[in-house]
Amino acid sequence: MLYAIIATDVPNSLEKRLAARPEHLERLQQLDREGRLVLAGPHPAVDNNDPGEAGFSGSLIVARFESLDEAQAWAGADPFVAAGVYKDVLVKPFKQTLPAPVEAGAV
Repeated sequence: MLYAIIATDVPNSLEKRLAARPEHLERLQQLDREGRLVLAGPHPAVDNNDPGEAGFSGSLIVARFESLDEAQAWAGADPFVAAGVYKDVLVKPFKQTLPAPVEAGAV
């Protein structure tokens, strides 16, 4: 099943975010290699794809996990959590309606 991981950054998280980013991206790339990642990205703190020093206000990840517990464990082990980037992380089941989802394992 798909799960949405919705994280909110602490204020002024940019420096911590940049330091932990390589490890954070590696975990996302692993999900992608496994065909489990639907989308992932940060929320710019301002209305611009390149927010500069304003940084980001959080992140959204939609990925496939076997259970809510597995999704929560994966989210809790994120390097952004350990680095203090995220002040909270919400994990919820997600049902993709549009565009039509590609079934896991389909080629």
